[in-house]
Amino acid sequence: MRQNPNHRLAGQTCIVTGANSGIGKEVALSMGRDCANVVVNYITDPAAAEEVAHEIESNDAVAKAIAVKADVSKEDQVQEMFRVAKQHFGTVDILVNNAGLQRDAAFQDMTLAQWQFVIDVNLTGQFLCSREAVREFLQRGKQDYSCAVGKIICMSSVHEIIPWAGHINYAASKGGVMLLMKSMAQELGPKGIRVNSIAPGAIQTPINRDAWETPEALEKLNKLIPYKRIGQTTDIGAVAVWLVSDEADYIHGTTIVVDGGMTLYPGFTENG
Repeated sequence: MRQNPNHRLAGQTCIVTGANSGIGKEVALSMGRDCANVVVNYITDPAAAEEVAHEIESNDAVAKAIAVKADVSKEDQVQEMFRVAKQHFGTVDILVNNAGLQRDAAFQDMTLAQWQFVIDVNLTGQFLCSREAVREFLQRGKQDYSCAVGKIICMSSVHEIIPWAGHINYAASKGGVMLLMKSMAQELGPKGIRVNSIAPGAIQTPINRDAWETPEALEKLNKLIPYKRIGQTTDIGAVAVWLVSDEADYIHGTTIVVDGGMTLYPGFTENG
């Protein structure tokens, strides 16, 4: 546990979607360590979400946290989540669009339901949450504690760059996230709203356990990573907090890739 936290986000409130496990959990904890109030969004496992909120408040008496259930693909539930956040904390200053999932199949076998479910959560969910955040930012206006009127992070993936056979719906959703982010940034920058993405590579979480659980699997995975280690959720949390702080105020409309070099296509090392 990090001691003596920074206070870069003091006075600000952050919503992190899909924050009861994995990358979202660490991003929520990291925001709390830098003294932001945190809305821990979840759709399943409320006990895990409450535990994250409790840990945030235990780590730093300055930060407060609440767990809020909402399906990010449902407009009414997203709007209710923002209503609850504003009721508890007054406003929302930061949104981290982290919620995402996979429903994998060979292309010819993929059902419309599998396609639609992934697009609804991974892409439409980011649109709905971002729209509510922007409405709040513009209604509230600029505050003295932040250079920006509001800040949005879209959690993308190296698969906004790298094609991924067998995961067509997921890759398409992340390609969509990339241009959603850039188009929002182009439109909203003049209003003082910063929008960026983080694109994780292989991060050690329960969702991809098969890729790292055995020494053989990890060795195979590391062949795709020039830096030769699997990423940790803390690698993403650290970037997320910095990216929404005033230290990164001039970064806008870009994707920060956190992948140990996976997008360098290491398979070409000896085949160029």
